[in-house]
Amino acid sequence: MTTAREIMTPDATCIGAQETVLEAAKKMASHGVGALPICGDDQKLKGMLTDRDIVVKVLAAGKDPAQVKAGELAQGEAVTIGADDEADEILRTMSEHQVRRLPVIDGHTLVGIVAQADVARSLPDPQVGDLLEALSA
Repeated sequence: MTTAREIMTPDATCIGAQETVLEAAKKMASHGVGALPICGDDQKLKGMLTDRDIVVKVLAAGKDPAQVKAGELAQGEAVTIGADDEADEILRTMSEHQVRRLPVIDGHTLVGIVAQADVARSLPDPQVGDLLEALSA
């Protein structure tokens, strides 16, 4: 069976919890991504920051992205997947938590991200269709 390690995008770039949202937006643009994991000083995952978070929680709220810290937007415990977890677990976790991106953890270390696009490229069409249906509900 296919594991997260086999389909993930490796070497995920983190934004530090103390870095600004403006710095996060620049990283997103330079890497061509719409989300970044938020990592604390201890290198542990604190959450995920999306381009939508920046627009809705910072810009639309009239806040200065050069002043807001990425860590301020981390909410609760991040939903993750183990590097050796199988495809069924990836699909279940994405569907259950209604997330399109899952940070992949090996022990306590962030090793990559499984995005909806990774799933679409790697898994059979019926499984992908079920995921898309679940995320669109």
